[in-house]
Amino acid sequence: MNSTQNSNAPSGLAIKIDEYLEYLEVEKGSSPLTIRDYKHYLTRFLKWLKKENIHLGISDINPEVIRQYRVFLSRLTSGGGKNHGEERTLSRKTQGYHVIAIRSFLRYLIKRDQKVMSPDKIDLPKIEERQVKFLSGEHKAILEVLFSTGLRVSELAKLDRDKLNLETREFGVVGKGGKARVVFLSARAVKYLEEYLKVRDDHFNPLFIRHKGKTDPSTPDEKMRLTVRSVQRMIKKYGEKMKLPIDVTPHVLRHSFATDLLIAGADLRSVQEMLGHKNVSTTQIYTHVTNKQLRDVHEAFHGKGGD
Repeated sequence: MNSTQNSNAPSGLAIKIDEYLEYLEVEKGSSPLTIRDYKHYLTRFLKWLKKENIHLGISDINPEVIRQYRVFLSRLTSGGGKNHGEERTLSRKTQGYHVIAIRSFLRYLIKRDQKVMSPDKIDLPKIEERQVKFLSGEHKAILEVLFSTGLRVSELAKLDRDKLNLETREFGVVGKGGKARVVFLSARAVKYLEEYLKVRDDHFNPLFIRHKGKTDPSTPDEKMRLTVRSVQRMIKKYGEKMKLPIDVTPHVLRHSFATDLLIAGADLRSVQEMLGHKNVSTTQIYTHVTNKQLRDVHEAFHGKGGD
């Protein structure tokens, strides 16, 4: 691995960053995409220190230095706006990724018995939610469940409400090839599920049911279950209403779920388990995604378990 160090950079810090990146690669088994992104974020921190003529070792990192760096990030501009040559600032989510990288680096140092600032002293930026005002309660619940679990649309359609544990925010599913796994709900997904289920005055067990046409209480559960095709149409409709630059499908949401985890530092094996892939080679497909349009989809919906 090429060193991030140069003759003018704070050498001790640069060396430790290189060691951390090697730790991600060898011990954590992080994806090449994750390592590349973390190297980019931490190298930017080193370059800022050099530019500001700030010389410090790992034990000298303190809240004031981080505060100054975050001010720098908030004002950093680059080309690439909608109009040619237009300057734009980093999104708050991108700024957050820089902060996540520093926090993760500090945690690594603490594990190595280094005396450094506690990463908990660095707060993550509050991301303003883009609320979709025209979504119904049921559709909000469907989207949030897809984004917080990475479920296949067929798995979502098969969910029964008596199998969900909203208190522990987890439940089991059986995916392709009969492979069982546990998936986890974000706090926001639980919130929308609870709101949706409160207005359900029926006895049908499927978590998501059809609402068009007359509903006879004696109708079998499976006749009431929302179909895979209905979920696909709903997601496509709201993607078009939001004027997203790509056709949104349940698989795109599953893809974005995996990409978001990998960018944030999750290891490949854990993401493989969450997606229910039999082989890790299938999961590796997601490590090569750098498509900005997919990131925009993710930013529009995923709250990472926020309020």
